[in-house]
Amino acid sequence: MSEPGAPSLDQLKVFLAVVEAGSFAAAGRALGRATSAISYQIDTLEAQLGIALFDRSTTRRPELSAAGQALIGEAHAVNRGVESLRSKVRGLLTGLEAEVSLVVDVMLPTWRLVDAAQVFQAAFPTVSLRLHIESLGAVSQLVLDGSATIGVSGPVQGPEHDLVWVGVGEVELTPVAAPTHPLARQVKVESGEARGHIQLVLSDRSPLTRGQDFGVLSLNTWRIADLSAKHALLLAGVGWGSMPRAMIEADLQQGRLLALSLPDWPGHRYPFHLIHRVDTPPGPAARWLIERFVGQIS
Repeated sequence: MSEPGAPSLDQLKVFLAVVEAGSFAAAGRALGRATSAISYQIDTLEAQLGIALFDRSTTRRPELSAAGQALIGEAHAVNRGVESLRSKVRGLLTGLEAEVSLVVDVMLPTWRLVDAAQVFQAAFPTVSLRLHIESLGAVSQLVLDGSATIGVSGPVQGPEHDLVWVGVGEVELTPVAAPTHPLARQVKVESGEARGHIQLVLSDRSPLTRGQDFGVLSLNTWRIADLSAKHALLLAGVGWGSMPRAMIEADLQQGRLLALSLPDWPGHRYPFHLIHRVDTPPGPAARWLIERFVGQIS
């Protein structure tokens, strides 16, 4: 017995049209073809597959057979894949990127990233988004080495003449500790006292800022590459450290963390910049993302 041949895309299109329209005649009207042409395509497809896709014995309306029911999902998937491919090709012909690679600083509020990603998906359904989450100089590093098209960076690191950058807001950093921590139990923290306690510090994986300290007061630091791990250690009472205010607002309200009033910490704000390489201008989808992040601050 010979293997069944692969159906053509046109045969699948006719098959789906009959299912959706409910009859060969209605499918012919929808596709602008004669009913006999629709019937011929279905007969050819059934003969090619060696199965009956429709049960024509009990009603004048073609009803899907058990085999047809089993294949309808696959037919829809193939059709969607072809339409997606065609959309991507149309986009490429008009200059639209196939993919945008975005790197964002771990300090960026989650709502800003979710907002940009959700609306991007609706605006550019054929463009894939590759997302990286990094800290400190690693954001600039990925943009500079071409791994990311655009980035939302903290303080810009690296050779600024190689980058185009624009401010896109900031976050407040608040020094905190668990209620059980010695600094949190004191009514007043004296100047220099925080230096004697372990400070949890976000570390940098980038050579651009390796070894540099940002907002470090303590002589004893634990360096952590992951902000969520730092958050968990703060909640556990292991040291003190600064966190984006929005990220810990619920912890402060429910008493899981306490804001520290440190004489040596007058307040610190962490600025964000949208960056891309000077020699690699962003395409339409990447430019849209830039405008979205800029628009969020207004």
